[in-house]
Amino acid sequence: MDVIIKPIVTERMTWLGDTLNRYGFIVDKRANKIEIKKAVEDMYSVSVTSVNTLVYAGKEKVRYTKGGIINGRTNSFKKAIVTLAEGDKIDFFSNI
Repeated sequence: MDVIIKPIVTERMTWLGDTLNRYGFIVDKRANKIEIKKAVEDMYSVSVTSVNTLVYAGKEKVRYTKGGIINGRTNSFKKAIVTLAEGDKIDFFSNI
């Protein structure tokens, strides 16, 4: 099971990384905090202080097309906010 699906790179998460040393990841919904902590430490060679998780439910969406009204939902996902130890940093843009 791949625990980390992708990092969250938004203005807010960039600000949190710069000021509070917190980084966001979209993770597998079955992963717990211990697995997330181990995966981040192994992937980025940093030490994790704490992990907070949130589960987002999918939003209902409606599209109006020529064929009629289409109802559906977006996918639900789990988000993890990881706080790193003092002095550790993750640079998502180093390999660009």
